[in-house]
Amino acid sequence: MTMHDDQVDVTTEIVAALVREQFPQWSGKAIRLVSSTGTVHAIFRIGNDLSARFPLRLADAAEVLTVLKREARASAELARVSRFPAPEPVALGKPGAGYPMPWSVQTWLPGTVASDADPSGSDAFAEDLAAFIASLRDADTRGRRFSSENRGGVLADHDAWMAQCFEESEGLLDVPRLRRMWSRFRELPRTGADVMSHGDLIPGNVLVAGDRLSGVLDTGGFGPADPALDLVGAWHLLRSGPRDVFRRTLACDDLEWERGKAWAFEQAMGLVWYYIESNPPMSGMGRRTLDRILESME
Repeated sequence: MTMHDDQVDVTTEIVAALVREQFPQWSGKAIRLVSSTGTVHAIFRIGNDLSARFPLRLADAAEVLTVLKREARASAELARVSRFPAPEPVALGKPGAGYPMPWSVQTWLPGTVASDADPSGSDAFAEDLAAFIASLRDADTRGRRFSSENRGGVLADHDAWMAQCFEESEGLLDVPRLRRMWSRFRELPRTGADVMSHGDLIPGNVLVAGDRLSGVLDTGGFGPADPALDLVGAWHLLRSGPRDVFRRTLACDDLEWERGKAWAFEQAMGLVWYYIESNPPMSGMGRRTLDRILESME
């Protein structure tokens, strides 16, 4: 089952043909689909050192190219400031071989994603995650401010999306209780200036070795945002004990902590219903995050 109505099919054969046509220097390398719960890209390994990312949702090729170039710049910038390994951009591919959009190539990072090697009970992982976020916050925004329609700006700007999520979640979740929570979350004031943020710290975007953070993926969204945005990782990735360690390490005050909870709530509400049939692990992650938030408020 596809995840999106406008999803584009990408196969190993298509990727191999694109590599042969556009990057013949890699044509002898094995092409392998990477199993992933990701919802934005299909990911293929090229040999042992590279990965190719193919946008899944059909869009105008010129617009996709603009996005991929912006993401490459953001990924390169994050890799320079991160205390932990992150993929670095290598090349941009063109449409071809039946695939209608540009695509990207970056370095491959070894490791196991947190959705497969659950680090949620590790204090050491919580400290690592906080250290990663702190290294991003220390990066210079160079005068840039949040300018996206995504998460990271004004909570109340997401009211229409949340209304749809509540409607779609009838029969799946305790919607009256969740509506009351959002009515409180959306009014939390913003006090801190934008800081540089990863923007999507979910289990599928972090790598684990043992019980430690070993790398961070999906870094193309690196940019200025609400300082509370990356605190979503506390709810997506950690149980209560390590979550407390994470908070102490970052020295979050009550307001920032609640806003981080609000951003995690907004993200999780969209995951549960949208992916319930097409991507059950992603839907389950959203439900687990909501459960953690609800437990914290009892």
